[in-house]
Amino acid sequence: MNDNPGLKKSSDINGTTEINMLYDFYGGLLSKRQADVIELYYEENLSLGEIAEQLKISRQAVYDTLKRGVKLLKGYEDTLNLVKKYEREKEIYKSILLLLNTLEVQLVSNTGDKENFINILENIKDRIEDIINN
Repeated sequence: MNDNPGLKKSSDINGTTEINMLYDFYGGLLSKRQADVIELYYEENLSLGEIAEQLKISRQAVYDTLKRGVKLLKGYEDTLNLVKKYEREKEIYKSILLLLNTLEVQLVSNTGDKENFINILENIKDRIEDIINN
C-alpha cells in the first residue's frame, strides 16, 4: 500500500487546501477518529504509518478512516455547498471593495460625476442583494 491513499496530499497544494477548507466547514460532523486522522494527515503532514503508530491502530485502519472521512467531507459539500457559497461570496466582497475604492478615489480626487457615483453605488447594491438572495 503506498502512503498516499488516492487522496490529495501536500504535493498537491490545491487538494490539501480543498480538504482543509472542507474540514474547517464540516469537520465537526465527523467522528473523533476521522477528525483526528484527517488532522494528522493533512494538517500535521504525518504519513499513514506515523498516524497508525500514534493512534495505535493499523495502517489499513488509518487508510480506511482517512478515505471514509474525506468522502464524507466531500459528500457534505455536495449536499450543502457551504464552501462553494463562501468562495462565491468572498469574490463578491472583493468586487464590492474594489468598487468602494474606485468611488473613494473619485470622490477624493474630485473626478467622476454624480451619474458615475450612482452607477457605482447601484452596482454595489446589486452585489449585496445577490449575496442576500443566494
